[in-house]
Amino acid sequence: MKVLVIGHSGQVARALVERADGDTVTALGRPEIDLAAPDTLARAFDAATPDVVVNAAAYTAVDAAESDEDAARALNATGPGRLAERCAADGVPLIHISTDYVFDGTLDRPYREDDPIAPQSAYGRTKAEGEAAVRAAGGRTLVARTAWVYSPFGKNFVKTMLRVGAERDTLTVVADQHGNPTSALDIADALLALARQSAAWPDGGEIVHVAGRGDTTWCDFARAIVASLPEPPTVKAITTADYPTPATRPANSRLDGTRLAERYGIAMPHWTQSLDVVLARLAGSPEG
Repeated sequence: MKVLVIGHSGQVARALVERADGDTVTALGRPEIDLAAPDTLARAFDAATPDVVVNAAAYTAVDAAESDEDAARALNATGPGRLAERCAADGVPLIHISTDYVFDGTLDRPYREDDPIAPQSAYGRTKAEGEAAVRAAGGRTLVARTAWVYSPFGKNFVKTMLRVGAERDTLTVVADQHGNPTSALDIADALLALARQSAAWPDGGEIVHVAGRGDTTWCDFARAIVASLPEPPTVKAITTADYPTPATRPANSRLDGTRLAERYGIAMPHWTQSLDVVLARLAGSPEG
């Protein structure tokens, strides 16, 4: 299977290249491919001749998007819509990565794929628009929502907690936001498994949640991370109100993974198991 990944420096893109077991995975980013430049899409498709495309490119600076929503929309909505149109025209299946931030966080249970969306931030709005644009293109498409992504690569919450935890005696972390920490390595495994089943995707496409099994809070996630340090700091719980940010985060962004397991036979590992894997890699090398 030949997979073209849009984006090459992000956590999921790098994980897809690493986890390609017998598949040919080509990850391209700017300047080779730019979602804002249709001519680069044509050149990339002609060169890669993919069996499946995975869109792992996005504007992910959640707080910065509040003051730069047009730029976020270009990468998160307009560009993916254009990509989906190209995939539809060529008959190439597309997996588009989306986010838990399309929900408002008010439910008292994990969100299912068919629950109404109500994004509360510019980032969430543009990602929701991207979901709609991709599905409107009419091709064979899966929208894969994920959450709280970390990995051995790049910048993420796990690496930040390890760094500041080694520097400080006490950390303060929000304890009233609940979600699913998800390893990019697990996301890559799941996306490649989904890609191999593209012939069985439903007509018109669908949404599927791809997130770590089990849930926690940012505070307890931080405690699990710094417990691996030789001298772990104390992690004190604070509220969202104690740590204001430009963008509103959903208090509950837990994602239900039943559809992924029952329809596609893909069971995501528990987040604690996956965290141990990433921590072990980071203990050997800052970049895993």
